[in-house]
Amino acid sequence: MTNPAIDIIVPVWNSPFETRACLAAIIRHSPGARMIIVDNGSSRETELMMEEFSEPLGEQGLFIKSERNIGLVPAINMGLAHSNSDLAVVVRPHVLVSHGWLDGLREAALGVPGPPVGIVSPVFSGSGAAPLLAINNRRDCPSIETFSVSFSALLLKREMRLRIGDFDEGLDSGEWCLTDYVRRAWSKGYRTCVTSRSHLVCGQEPVFGSDERREGKARIGREHYQEQWGVSRHYGVYFGADTDAASLADAVATIRAGARQGHRFTLVLHRRQAREFCRCGWNCLHAGMEIARLSLLMPQRDLVRTIGSLRENVPGMIMVRWEDDAPVAGMEMAIPFAEMAALLGNV
Repeated sequence: MTNPAIDIIVPVWNSPFETRACLAAIIRHSPGARMIIVDNGSSRETELMMEEFSEPLGEQGLFIKSERNIGLVPAINMGLAHSNSDLAVVVRPHVLVSHGWLDGLREAALGVPGPPVGIVSPVFSGSGAAPLLAINNRRDCPSIETFSVSFSALLLKREMRLRIGDFDEGLDSGEWCLTDYVRRAWSKGYRTCVTSRSHLVCGQEPVFGSDERREGKARIGREHYQEQWGVSRHYGVYFGADTDAASLADAVATIRAGARQGHRFTLVLHRRQAREFCRCGWNCLHAGMEIARLSLLMPQRDLVRTIGSLRENVPGMIMVRWEDDAPVAGMEMAIPFAEMAALLGNV
């Protein structure tokens, strides 16, 4: 196969039994794809096992070896450098794929209306599933934009990679390296999505190095990201009891633009407003936009309770009111929506 539709890149450092199960599942459930195995300085036992899997694949397999452990992100970049297909999928050995997993990722990358999708994540379950894929709570959203992804499994479109480059090897191998990449993708007009059409089982991710070293890398990554893109904030937005949700299309567009920049939004809605949001499909726009529904019977009392809970659970949350008039109880320190929109426009 000279031009495979999809390249599957598996960076490996030891864990031979786990890696064997992962590779076997990929071969079984990924017809037509080419596998690129990156041996990141593994032991001889693991190396022999990977060679055993690679040799029968012929042109559908490529085995790359580093003599030493160069780190996860450099190993992934090494594999991507050998990918010549339109789509590349990174799968780590603690993940098990299943039937139809590639079709779901491919559909999300190629078949979602709107600006092009450059990055796609599956939904994870299992002991190592990251608690960041909010689509799990949105059963009516088969695909939704997100700002949070994981190196456990990730699809990347080649046209996007050619425009934004590799993952930054100077950052950590987790949150800040990925958020920087997602932000760079959107700076070139490429969306990041998570799709429930691809569901993978994720075991516990191995943790390497000391806590001090990992915390140091994370601090450097956070400082780099904030210097480049600014500080990500969490906003709590209340539109008032009398606002017609159908009139909020422009406001929702502003909030979605902010979510694409890495900000998070909790929209405090009355019941009829929440129904209208769902009817318009706005609940499926971005995982960074969450809805908090107020009680139907005692909405004002519930509003005070909800705002208090948000402030307690999200320190530093900025409350936002729709109109620049006298705030309701609990919103005395809230900023007007127009002020928030101006802040987002400066990011």
